[in-house]
Amino acid sequence: MPVRSLSSRVLRWPNREAVTAAARDWAKEVARKRPEVLRVGYFGSCARGDWGVGSDLDLVVVVESSAVPFERRGVGFDITSLPVPADLLVYTEAEWQALKGQPGFGRRLSHEVVWLWQRLQPPSSSNPRSAK
Repeated sequence: MPVRSLSSRVLRWPNREAVTAAARDWAKEVARKRPEVLRVGYFGSCARGDWGVGSDLDLVVVVESSAVPFERRGVGFDITSLPVPADLLVYTEAEWQALKGQPGFGRRLSHEVVWLWQRLQPPSSSNPRSAK
């Protein structure tokens, strides 16, 4: 999180590189703990390059499937280790594929996302490997 120097009123906000490195570590940890995760990425100002002081991190996670309603899926992911506030969207693979073809937000999201981690093989295979 942003920190305030004891002798200053100025907040220091982490730079984009530090935030994306922390997000990459977070993504790998999430994928290690949750075999249903297929991809983890970020979008928004960080992906577009217009990140600045006060920006949050917009994350997207794609899972194989889920019985949990869309609006509750993010609750199961702990984002407190990230150095800035984050918003998290969790889609199933089927929802993600459908979203990519939709105009507006869906198309923009699918073009803008920067993948931090992707599974190379489905978790149900006999020899699962993941991207590093």
